[in-house]
Amino acid sequence: MQMETIATPDLDWQEEALCAQTGAEFFFPEPGSSVRDAKRICALCPIRPACLDFALSNDERFGVWGGMSEKERLELRRATR
Repeated sequence: MQMETIATPDLDWQEEALCAQTGAEFFFPEPGSSVRDAKRICALCPIRPACLDFALSNDERFGVWGGMSEKERLELRRATR
């Protein structure tokens, strides 16, 4: 019997992310709520580039990742095609 292993991404960077020390409600707000506070936290985070790269690579469709909202990431994906 052959078992396939699925590569899991290296997520060690998440331990250093400021969002790990903050409540998820900032980064996954209710629809129509502001993402301003999440973006403010992201702007101070040294891990922001790795976070954004992860979100884009894994097609994260919800929440604020790397300082960008769902809509901003979608626009970035479209612009880089």
